[in-house]
Amino acid sequence: MIEAILALLLILGFFSLHFRDLISAVICLAVFSLLSALLFYLLHAPDLAIAEAAVGAGVATVVFVWAIGRTERRE
Repeated sequence: MIEAILALLLILGFFSLHFRDLISAVICLAVFSLLSALLFYLLHAPDLAIAEAAVGAGVATVVFVWAIGRTERRE
């Protein structure tokens, strides 16, 4: 189970760096944070899991989406 989560984290990290659409990259980072929180929980660190889920997947995603929405896009 842990190996599968680590493989998914590696794949999501790769995709978040290679997406040209910034919203897609932010969504990948949010899923990355949720999987990191799950991994922390499985490794018996529930306090880190809660912090990662709240800050990584919650607050950071909202800030990134807000910042992307406030910028102008050029092709």
